[in-house]
Amino acid sequence: MTQPVHTRYVDIPAYVTRDGSLIRELMHPLHHGVRAQSLAEAEVAPGARTALHRHPKSEELYHVTAGRGRMTLGEETFPIAAGDTVCIPPGTPHCVENDGAEPLRILCACTPAYAHEDTELL
Repeated sequence: MTQPVHTRYVDIPAYVTRDGSLIRELMHPLHHGVRAQSLAEAEVAPGARTALHRHPKSEELYHVTAGRGRMTLGEETFPIAAGDTVCIPPGTPHCVENDGAEPLRILCACTPAYAHEDTELL
């Protein structure tokens, strides 16, 4: 059994994913003691939009912690704001657009863990 791991936000470098969002991997099997999932924070700047994409294997949960925007999930587009949570089933096309004045911040939980190879740009 893996020991629990503690990370500090300020110690985690951000990087840009294939969909164009700025990501901090808060917990990931490649770097931390977790085995089957990942947790990251995505940030989308005001006026920006991530690329439409899908993950054939991963189920994602998005929890909006700050800002507002619009979520495209399959054929549906709807507003999202701080406090909203969205489930993205494997294989479902999705993207987010920040239509607010402050950064849109989203906690992203993935099972299995996020992998660039599991991201298909559409």
